[in-house]
Amino acid sequence: MPCVHISTNVCLDGVDTDAIFAEATRVVAQIIGRPEKGSVAISFERNKEPAAFAEIISMGGITSDVKKKLIFQLGTILLEKLSIPRTRFFVKVFDTTMASKYAKL
Repeated sequence: MPCVHISTNVCLDGVDTDAIFAEATRVVAQIIGRPEKGSVAISFERNKEPAAFAEIISMGGITSDVKKKLIFQLGTILLEKLSIPRTRFFVKVFDTTMASKYAKL
């Protein structure tokens, strides 16, 4: 189950964030091949220009190709729905199963 965390400094008064989040989680789950589940928190205060940070955590399903698709699709959603340019969007993608391949516990 992927977890999606999106933060932005865009004013969301009057914006249907539930619809944006539903679309983002659907796309992430579909690309990764996992069931939908996630959360959203929105905050950026110091810079007035629209920007966003997203974090995706999944137990498997993350490959280089999947990561590229995730970044592109989330960037598209944020650009179309919140007018956040791709140059002001950062995403962190983490696959929890990769840690076990390198851990020495």
